[in-house]
Amino acid sequence: MSKNILKVVGGIVGAIILIVVSVFILTQAGVDFSSVIKFAVSFEEKAKRQSPPATASGNIREVFITVEYSQPVKNGREIFGKLIPYGEMWRTGANEATEITVSKDVIVAGKLLKAGRYELFTIPTAEKWTIIFNSKLGQWGDFYYDPKSDVLRVEVPSVSNDTVLERLTFQIETSPLEGLSIAWDKTRVFVPITAP
Repeated sequence: MSKNILKVVGGIVGAIILIVVSVFILTQAGVDFSSVIKFAVSFEEKAKRQSPPATASGNIREVFITVEYSQPVKNGREIFGKLIPYGEMWRTGANEATEITVSKDVIVAGKLLKAGRYELFTIPTAEKWTIIFNSKLGQWGDFYYDPKSDVLRVEVPSVSNDTVLERLTFQIETSPLEGLSIAWDKTRVFVPITAP
């Protein structure tokens, strides 16, 4: 009986090793598993996460903008410069990369962005953030980020808030200025967005 148990356990361990080695080899060959991961995670599972899904949407004149992201919580941590290192790529949220959809062409910080769906990445620093619109959809985090898929990069200043915002929050702003605000902890950036 113990030989049979050893055979079963050995078979399971062998199968796990085979799967792990296969995934590693395919990843090294450039195969992207992010869409499979994203498909496998249901909305119910997402809602139970420590960083649950959130949506910001609104109109800037006749342009409808939607941002879908996962909303991490501060929980007493030092966020920018520590948890989110300065000068490094950030998925601008948690879990899957943040996705932004614009219904019509817009001007983002003085540059044209065509209507469509994009992954939204950022590179925060203490003084400014680089905001990146990337055309490769379905990414998990920034693990498969490819700068060749960038369609637009802009820089915007970073400002400090007096109050602490516990959760990462996106908002479509229409007054006094039009654009997208990203705020968390004591940091806020504003990305000007206007209809051409």
